[in-house]
Amino acid sequence: MDSLTQIVLGGAVAAAIAPAGHRRAALLAGAAFGTLPDLDALLLAFTAADPVALMVEHRSYSHSLLVLPWVAALIWWLFKRFGHGRVAQAPGRWFWAITLALITHPLLDAFTVYGTQLWWPFTPHPTMWASVFIIDPLYTVWLLIACAVAWFARARPLAQKALVAGLVLSSGYLGWSLLAKHSVDREADRALAAMGLGDAPRFSVAMPFNTLLWQVVAMTPNGYVIGERSLIADRGPMTFEGHPSNVQALRQAAMLPAVQRLNWFNRGFMRAQVVDGELRLSDLRMGLEPDYTFTFAVARAEGGGWAAITPRQLRPAYEGEQGRAMVKRRFSAMWQRIWHAPPSTDVIAPKAGWTEAP
Repeated sequence: MDSLTQIVLGGAVAAAIAPAGHRRAALLAGAAFGTLPDLDALLLAFTAADPVALMVEHRSYSHSLLVLPWVAALIWWLFKRFGHGRVAQAPGRWFWAITLALITHPLLDAFTVYGTQLWWPFTPHPTMWASVFIIDPLYTVWLLIACAVAWFARARPLAQKALVAGLVLSSGYLGWSLLAKHSVDREADRALAAMGLGDAPRFSVAMPFNTLLWQVVAMTPNGYVIGERSLIADRGPMTFEGHPSNVQALRQAAMLPAVQRLNWFNRGFMRAQVVDGELRLSDLRMGLEPDYTFTFAVARAEGGGWAAITPRQLRPAYEGEQGRAMVKRRFSAMWQRIWHAPPSTDVIAPKAGWTEAP
């Protein structure tokens, strides 16, 4: 999630647990600890070998549920042993305030689609519950209000009531997002089964800034299909549109290190294109067709096969003046899509004549 959300979540959690007399200190400490796991991005900016490494190593050791409790215990012990202040006055409460402010950070990140390595150093696929976008005002606003009230109310009972209410409402919103995702997944499963794609790998993800409009992507032998579902406007079966991917080139380059790392990280949800003799891979989980946030050039054609190159991240199409205008149009269309179903309700089956992208 975005930094502001992690700050107010950490602050609200710590302030709700710490003694009332320590309220402002807990808000500040919780905000700092809620931000701490994302500082790995600063280190990776200097140590990551290439853009692919930067992507897949973020949210790893600093977000691990097997690491953060030990970090929390060390921080708590240092403050208790050498601080001679608030932590020493209420060690039990501050232990849980520090620990939960740290641990809630990766747990919240896991609700997004990016991928969080909760069990590092073990290497299952990163967790991506994908029920909220990385910025969702309806989650953040309750925590922001709670922290503001607690800051000014300090030790008064109103502060604790506001913090508890903020945590309950924000957590309830996450619960709603999971229910909404389940509803969308159920409709997607029915539609994909009717298209002969019942076993196709797929994922669903909330569209930007809301949990009312969702996107579902399913992989096919020659590419992928994309469908949208509005919980407000849509009735009947979901519709899907097919898109090609150069799956042959992707298979040929499958053993290259960068391709293997990306395939592990995004579970194979990639579009492959060959442009000017380069193999370019786009992460289908983040962005809107045909423009994706993460696209990497990973190989060049050589002798009928593919030779690895130092991965290079390509600039997203939505950057720059024209890109910002495009984003504005897309958000306007997305807002309209929430409230209005598309004119056609026919399911678009995969095209039998699909060919590989040139």
